[in-house]
Amino acid sequence: MKGATLERQADLEEEGTDKAGVMTKAELVDEVARVVQLTKKQAETIVNIVFDSIVDSLRAGQKIELRGFGSFRLRNRKSRTGRNPKTGEKVEVPSKKIPYFKPGKELKELINKALSEAAAAQGGDDSSQRASGQ
Repeated sequence: MKGATLERQADLEEEGTDKAGVMTKAELVDEVARVVQLTKKQAETIVNIVFDSIVDSLRAGQKIELRGFGSFRLRNRKSRTGRNPKTGEKVEVPSKKIPYFKPGKELKELINKALSEAAAAQGGDDSSQRASGQ
Protein backbone atom coordinates (compact mmCIF):
# COMPACT_ATOMS: atom_id res chain seq x y z
CA MET A 1 0.00 0.00 0.00
CA LYS A 2 3.01 2.27 0.60
CA GLY A 3 3.92 2.37 -3.10
CA ALA A 4 0.32 2.92 -4.13
CA THR A 5 0.04 5.89 -1.78
CA LEU A 6 3.23 7.48 -3.16
CA GLU A 7 1.95 6.96 -6.70
CA ARG A 8 -1.39 8.49 -5.72
CA GLN A 9 0.35 11.53 -4.25
CA ALA A 10 2.34 11.96 -7.48
CA ASP A 11 -0.91 11.74 -9.47
CA LEU A 12 -2.49 14.46 -7.32
CA GLU A 13 0.53 16.72 -7.77
CA GLU A 14 0.41 16.22 -11.54
CA GLU A 15 -3.29 17.13 -11.57
CA GLY A 16 -2.47 20.36 -9.73
CA THR A 17 -5.03 19.55 -7.03
CA ASP A 18 -5.12 21.96 -4.10
CA LYS A 19 -4.94 19.00 -1.74
CA ALA A 20 -1.69 17.56 -3.13
CA GLY A 21 0.14 16.00 -0.19
CA VAL A 22 -3.01 15.69 1.95
CA MET A 23 -5.04 12.51 2.24
CA THR A 24 -8.58 12.94 3.48
CA LYS A 25 -10.65 10.29 5.24
CA ALA A 26 -12.72 9.82 2.06
CA GLU A 27 -9.54 9.24 0.06
CA LEU A 28 -8.33 6.75 2.66
CA VAL A 29 -11.64 4.89 2.34
CA ASP A 30 -11.24 4.87 -1.45
CA GLU A 31 -7.69 3.52 -1.14
CA VAL A 32 -8.74 0.74 1.28
CA ALA A 33 -11.65 -0.19 -0.99
CA ARG A 34 -9.36 -0.34 -4.02
CA VAL A 35 -6.51 -2.29 -2.41
CA VAL A 36 -8.68 -4.83 -0.57
CA GLN A 37 -11.32 -4.91 -3.33
CA LEU A 38 -14.27 -4.04 -1.13
CA THR A 39 -17.16 -1.69 -1.68
CA LYS A 40 -16.67 1.87 -0.46
CA LYS A 41 -19.34 1.28 2.17
CA GLN A 42 -17.47 -1.77 3.54
CA ALA A 43 -14.15 0.09 3.49
CA GLU A 44 -15.74 3.07 5.25
CA THR A 45 -17.04 0.76 7.99
CA ILE A 46 -13.55 -0.69 8.50
CA VAL A 47 -11.89 2.73 8.63
CA ASN A 48 -14.52 4.01 11.09
CA ILE A 49 -14.08 0.95 13.33
CA VAL A 50 -10.31 1.51 13.45
CA PHE A 51 -10.68 5.21 14.26
CA ASP A 52 -13.42 4.59 16.84
CA SER A 53 -11.32 1.89 18.51
CA ILE A 54 -8.37 4.28 18.82
CA VAL A 55 -10.58 7.03 20.27
CA ASP A 56 -12.31 4.64 22.70
CA SER A 57 -8.98 3.28 23.94
CA LEU A 58 -7.59 6.78 24.49
CA ARG A 59 -10.76 7.79 26.35
CA ALA A 60 -10.23 4.79 28.62
CA GLY A 61 -6.68 5.99 29.30
CA GLN A 62 -5.05 3.19 27.32
CA LYS A 63 -2.00 3.47 25.08
CA ILE A 64 -2.32 2.05 21.56
CA GLU A 65 0.79 0.42 20.07
CA LEU A 66 0.81 -0.50 16.40
CA ARG A 67 4.14 -2.28 15.81
CA GLY A 68 6.02 -0.91 12.84
CA PHE A 69 3.72 2.13 12.66
CA GLY A 70 3.71 3.98 15.98
CA SER A 71 1.82 4.56 19.18
CA PHE A 72 -0.98 6.81 20.36
CA ARG A 73 -1.10 8.01 23.95
CA LEU A 74 -2.40 10.83 26.10
CA ARG A 75 -0.24 13.61 27.43
CA ASN A 76 -1.29 15.81 30.31
CA ARG A 77 -1.14 19.57 29.92
CA LYS A 78 -0.95 21.52 33.16
CA SER A 79 -3.30 24.40 33.87
CA ARG A 80 -1.83 27.79 33.06
CA THR A 81 -2.60 31.46 32.77
CA GLY A 82 -3.10 32.56 29.18
CA ARG A 83 -4.12 35.80 27.51
CA ASN A 84 -7.14 36.60 25.41
CA PRO A 85 -5.49 37.83 22.19
CA LYS A 86 -8.36 40.21 21.46
CA THR A 87 -8.52 42.01 24.82
CA GLY A 88 -5.16 41.13 26.41
CA GLU A 89 -7.09 40.00 29.50
CA LYS A 90 -5.60 37.16 31.58
CA VAL A 91 -7.53 33.88 31.30
CA GLU A 92 -7.13 30.68 33.29
CA VAL A 93 -6.66 27.70 30.96
CA PRO A 94 -7.57 24.44 32.75
CA SER A 95 -5.45 21.29 32.61
CA LYS A 96 -6.35 18.86 29.88
CA LYS A 97 -5.34 15.65 28.16
CA ILE A 98 -3.98 15.84 24.61
CA PRO A 99 -3.72 12.88 22.21
CA TYR A 100 -0.17 12.35 20.98
CA PHE A 101 1.19 10.16 18.18
CA LYS A 102 4.75 8.88 18.28
CA PRO A 103 5.90 7.32 15.00
CA GLY A 104 7.62 3.94 15.20
CA LYS A 105 11.17 3.26 14.07
CA GLU A 106 10.04 1.36 10.96
CA LEU A 107 7.70 4.17 9.86
CA LYS A 108 10.42 6.78 10.31
CA GLU A 109 12.86 4.66 8.29
CA LEU A 110 10.34 4.15 5.46
CA ILE A 111 9.62 7.88 5.25
CA ASN A 112 13.27 8.91 5.39
CA LYS A 113 14.19 6.27 2.80
CA ALA A 114 11.53 7.57 0.41
CA LEU A 115 12.66 11.17 0.95
CA SER A 116 16.36 10.36 0.48
CA GLU A 117 15.59 8.38 -2.69
CA ALA A 118 13.61 11.32 -4.07
CA ALA A 119 16.43 13.72 -3.20
CA ALA A 120 19.01 11.38 -4.76
CA ALA A 121 16.94 11.17 -7.94
CA GLN A 122 16.78 14.96 -8.17
CA GLY A 123 20.42 15.37 -7.14
CA GLY A 124 21.49 12.70 -9.60
CA ASP A 125 19.94 14.65 -12.47
CA ASP A 126 21.65 17.87 -11.36
CA SER A 127 25.07 16.23 -10.93
CA SER A 128 24.93 14.63 -14.39
CA GLN A 129 24.13 18.04 -15.88
CA ARG A 130 27.04 19.62 -14.01
CA ALA A 131 29.40 16.88 -15.16
CA SER A 132 28.45 17.48 -18.79
CA GLY A 133 28.87 21.24 -18.37
CA GLN A 134 25.17 22.15 -18.70
